[in-house]
Amino acid sequence: MPIEHQRTFVTPEMNFATRIVKAGAPVRPLTYGNRPLPDFPIAWNGATYDIYDYVSRNRVAGLLVMKDDEIRLEHYDLGIDAQTRWLSMSMAKSFSTTLIGAAIQDGHIRSVDEPLTTYLPDFIGTAFDGVTVKTLMQMTSGVRWSDDQTDANSERRHMLEMQIAQQSGAIMRYMAERPRAAAPGTQWCYSTGDTHVVGALIKAATGKWLSDYFSEKIWSRLGMEQDGAWWLEAPEGLEVAGSGFFATLRDYARFARFILDDGVIDGTRVLPEGWVREAGSAREIGGKRVDYGYMWWIVPGADGALDDGAFTARGIFGQLMYINPKQRVICVVLSARAKPASMINPAVADNAFFNALVGAVK
Repeated sequence: MPIEHQRTFVTPEMNFATRIVKAGAPVRPLTYGNRPLPDFPIAWNGATYDIYDYVSRNRVAGLLVMKDDEIRLEHYDLGIDAQTRWLSMSMAKSFSTTLIGAAIQDGHIRSVDEPLTTYLPDFIGTAFDGVTVKTLMQMTSGVRWSDDQTDANSERRHMLEMQIAQQSGAIMRYMAERPRAAAPGTQWCYSTGDTHVVGALIKAATGKWLSDYFSEKIWSRLGMEQDGAWWLEAPEGLEVAGSGFFATLRDYARFARFILDDGVIDGTRVLPEGWVREAGSAREIGGKRVDYGYMWWIVPGADGALDDGAFTARGIFGQLMYINPKQRVICVVLSARAKPASMINPAVADNAFFNALVGAVK
């Protein structure tokens, strides 16, 4: 029912063991602009909507818009406030691959072209043998996977069952058993399993848990208001790198601003130069354009969005982090939509909202 569904987002620590992503002092206040965001029309599917329609029809709980480092809109609904931590679902995938960039900058991983087996030798002789760091981040590993959460027989559902069982190492053993469906780099397939391997890669390369490395390199240095937290596959096990991170709306916005700033904190480069551009760029895979980077979604070309280089982190049930480097616009959306399909067929389309927003925020 709706209230139980919503409770999953605001009390995620009740579902699984977690590991804290520690914030650091002092908190960096966000700047509020003196020009409130005006209402604006959102054209989609032959009709015209407004912000109220987008928020109410899509069951938006939190909405924050920044332009040129100033907050232009901050809105809370569905009983949450600025102190509420909200589950990001698959937005976590984008956080996880960002940490690969940090590991490369630190020298823990030599390059995106390195084979996974350099760091994960247990994958020698499996379908992941021959997969590089880059093909893993692009979700072109070629390892067979279905991420359909409505199919009880899908690999994604089996992964969830292992997470519920809280058995350390079970998911990585399951990944090692998956057969190959295509040659690495030739076929795109959305895979939360691949993202779990990203978390294992970071642990193997850095010697640190994903949460601890995230805190050390980024979270503790951005002036976050609260600690974040990450679901674990089991107590003392790996983080669920593809779906289990949660934080406050404002702290998500601070992370988005870090990405907008090309991975630089206080003049210190945390991500390699050009990493954000590569991570947020579409690819040609198997002769077809795929609007997906290093586990970031590329906003398709309504109203010139592709020219703006806009991209998003996305999570099921309406979790979104929109970043437009050209226009210096950030938008974070936290939602409790009723069904998984609402990401594909929302009441008011997210990309239509983002493109209308960019035109309205000046």
